[in-house]
Amino acid sequence: MTNATRADGSPERSVSPLVDDGSRADGVSSPVLLDGAPPVRPVFDHVRAEAAIRELLIAVGEDVDRDGLRETPARVARAFAEQFSGLYVDPDQVLETVFAENHSEMVLIRDIPMYSTCEHHLVPFFGHAHVGYIPGRAGQVTGLSKLARVVEGYSKRPQVQERLTTQIADALVRKLQPAGVIVVIEAEHLCMAMRGIRKPGAITTTSAVRGLFQSQASTRAEAMSLITGR
Repeated sequence: MTNATRADGSPERSVSPLVDDGSRADGVSSPVLLDGAPPVRPVFDHVRAEAAIRELLIAVGEDVDRDGLRETPARVARAFAEQFSGLYVDPDQVLETVFAENHSEMVLIRDIPMYSTCEHHLVPFFGHAHVGYIPGRAGQVTGLSKLARVVEGYSKRPQVQERLTTQIADALVRKLQPAGVIVVIEAEHLCMAMRGIRKPGAITTTSAVRGLFQSQASTRAEAMSLITGR
């Protein structure tokens, strides 16, 4: 964190990644720190979100003052602050720490749980991400938990699955400079299951391949075999 001073010489509070937890009466609220990365957007506006949710309930014909709904706008605003917390961090920052292990073989994590929100209908899509990479010439690796944190950082925002897959892959390329990257996401979309075509259980699979996984069919096949278990 960086310490700074205001124009009047008084100390300025250090800037950290923030989401609004709704705990202060003025709605600007005490921040929740996320992964030590700098914020990339302003803090979540809890008061504005709560007011908007209240208006939405009124628009659909509900009585927002009845017992079951009286606290709903505040609850939903807090839930949105968590669901969209990835907007307030730079997921790339978690990949800053690397280790020189002189490792040249594939590193792959299967079945990372993934929850995101469809930006078209604001309903969830969820499933699993499989993330793998081959270290570059320096043989540098990152902590295994960091891969899961990158998935989480890009998932917790309004998204489409195709972009989510690409963002994760490109983050690994930028920060690890690997010889290859593969990302596969399998997810069920509630916008397909509970509305529209209404096909619950349908799974959408997307992939992004870079480097050796793109240029060498055998390397890509090896990764897919590890992912599918076949």
